[in-house]
Amino acid sequence: MKFPPLVIAAALLAAPAFAEEVTVYSARIEQLVKPLFDAFTKETGVQVRFVTDKEGPLMERIKAEGPNTAADLLLTVDAGNLWQAQQMDLLQAVKSPVLEANIPAHLREPQGYWYGLSVRARSMFYNPQRVKAGELSSYEDLADPKWKGRLCLRTSKKVYNQSLVATMIARLGEAKTEQIVRGWVANLATDPFADDTMMLKAIAAGQCDVGIANTYYYGRLIEKEPKLPLMVFWPNQKSSGTHVNISGAGITKHAKNPKAAQRLLEWMSSDKAQNLVADINMEYPANPKVKPDRVVASWGDFKHDYINVAKAGELQTAAVKLMDRAGYR
Repeated sequence: MKFPPLVIAAALLAAPAFAEEVTVYSARIEQLVKPLFDAFTKETGVQVRFVTDKEGPLMERIKAEGPNTAADLLLTVDAGNLWQAQQMDLLQAVKSPVLEANIPAHLREPQGYWYGLSVRARSMFYNPQRVKAGELSSYEDLADPKWKGRLCLRTSKKVYNQSLVATMIARLGEAKTEQIVRGWVANLATDPFADDTMMLKAIAAGQCDVGIANTYYYGRLIEKEPKLPLMVFWPNQKSSGTHVNISGAGITKHAKNPKAAQRLLEWMSSDKAQNLVADINMEYPANPKVKPDRVVASWGDFKHDYINVAKAGELQTAAVKLMDRAGYR
């Protein structure tokens, strides 16, 4: 039976539209990414499906799924993890004038395999009841014997410290960096902590005087306990600058919808989205045109280490071996 053209047109208009969709495998927890994805969908109409897990299992899942993976985008923390995903051949390079305009060169992989979306500074923290800010200067200085029995650190098993040491190797060389890390170990007040929050609480309690942590852990802790004797100090301001790392993302090699994935990635780098990306976890926007949250800004301006964060991945194996030799557990 043949139907008149008007009937066919009416039937097509009545048929449900299939919305464009992008799937994200996210090592960032749901409460940090869902508001962001909801805002993207509201603005663009593109639906976002997402799976959350630790970065290791997610990368192994993408590898195991191969060409059949549902993932269009891998979102995770630390350049070391993104570099590892690149080495596992899980990502594809993306050339985007939008991303290159929004994300500074040192916060993205040089060939476009992944891009930083928020910045976390791995800074120094001290107890002002026991330390004067004028006594502090650099990561290297924490190896000085004057800090013996006064230093707290997080375990070397965490990628954050591996990335810090990796960038130190890039700047100072292995021999000098190993000397510094051995000095840190000699100055420890107690065994390394499992996480930054526990370490910061130890500083506030007087168990040690100074330590190294990501700034957002400090923000979360002070928000809950504002009277804690704990302050941030920006190290290496007269030399290389404070170590920074990223949370970021890359488009998967076998993405089914790479155009939508790129659209989401570009949107997350934009002026209008960057505060959504960074503020919820008290991080800094990767896009330099965007100001950080008021609380984060209150910690003061600081000079970044502008070494490309990809070095955190390239030299991570060397960093792990060095910390092991130095007795940093």
